[in-house]
Amino acid sequence: MKVLLFFGLLAIALADNTRFEGEKVFRVKPVLDEHVTLIKDLAKSIEVDFWSPENAEQVTAGTDVDIRVPAIYLDLVYTMLQQSEMEHEVLIEDVQRAVDGQADTGPSPRAHSYTKYNTWSVIESWIDSIASSNANLVSKQSIGNTYEGRTMTILKLGKKSSSSKPAIFLDCGIHAREWISPAFCQWFVNEALTTYGSDAQMTSLLDQMDVFVLPVFNVDGYHYTHTNNRMWRKTRSRKSGSSCIGADPNRNFDAGWCTLGASSNPCSDTYCGATPESEIEVKNVANFIRKNKSIIKAYLTIHSYSQLLLFPYSYTYDLAATHNELMSIAEGASSALRSLYGTRYTSGPGATTIYPAAGGSDDWAYDLGVKYSFTFELRDTGRYGFLLPESQIKPTCEETMLAVKYIAAYVQKNLY
Repeated sequence: MKVLLFFGLLAIALADNTRFEGEKVFRVKPVLDEHVTLIKDLAKSIEVDFWSPENAEQVTAGTDVDIRVPAIYLDLVYTMLQQSEMEHEVLIEDVQRAVDGQADTGPSPRAHSYTKYNTWSVIESWIDSIASSNANLVSKQSIGNTYEGRTMTILKLGKKSSSSKPAIFLDCGIHAREWISPAFCQWFVNEALTTYGSDAQMTSLLDQMDVFVLPVFNVDGYHYTHTNNRMWRKTRSRKSGSSCIGADPNRNFDAGWCTLGASSNPCSDTYCGATPESEIEVKNVANFIRKNKSIIKAYLTIHSYSQLLLFPYSYTYDLAATHNELMSIAEGASSALRSLYGTRYTSGPGATTIYPAAGGSDDWAYDLGVKYSFTFELRDTGRYGFLLPESQIKPTCEETMLAVKYIAAYVQKNLY
């Protein structure tokens, strides 16, 4: 009886888990205005998941578009592509196979691993243990709860000091499905702690500055990608009057809110939310940064994918007041990153380098007065997209460390 009950519960659990058998990710290359119209019309008539750009409105001629297409619509999409003679390629033949293939270094251990995509419960235990076992360099602080009641915890790294030190704020996992992002924050914390005392730059950084690390920003969404739907992006908040769930936290900051590249439709993946900071996770982070505005000198936020190092602005095509300095730092950091494995990053302001997007955290921090504000889009450029295999965690994190350390060293020398 117990065995039957177990299988019954297992069936219910599995039934709740979105599967992606037979789905494909296409890269389509619109070169004519009619190609752009076709893609936008397609998005209106069937359910397609935009991987890059992040919604149909951002599609322009001359820029590749990566879309995930459900199996039932494949014939329709192939017909459309053939009739329009739009150039295209299949990046991922079977999305479910790619989801399953992420764990390409063997099954995940129950314990925390820096080269695995850890679940939220494993990360939460890791946060507790890393803080208690490195009390001389780490303290943890709750900045509030998520919509579903999970704790948002910041790790403060730095040598203890009687007076407040200048700081860098680093967050990961704003978008739930970008798993390589939280993996980097965990890697960064470990690297900082294990090289303090032996690596001159890291030692100097943690002696003179603090680094606030938010390992997972969108905790509810991240948890949901592990339990229910690997492709979930938004928060998990509910809004009266709509059956659609969540908002895009990186469209919910008060920076040109809901103007360009964001949607006011609650069912959209780029839904800007009911009001700026309507998402409690965004409000918690914004409150923390506002409260510590006098000491936070740099804001770094980690996303994937595309291999980009972006800086303000994304909500306007206008250049930032300190554009030349930001461009020079981004190019130096990209060059440091490339030195390890030859991975090429493109640098520039968000709006002109990829596409306009209002309500982003980097623009908001910059307008608040945090002069050094950067967004990383980590590996890759589309071969795996959000489904980067675990075998790439180590090289991705190693090279990204070089860029982050480059920026940190610059900030340390140029405090304001």
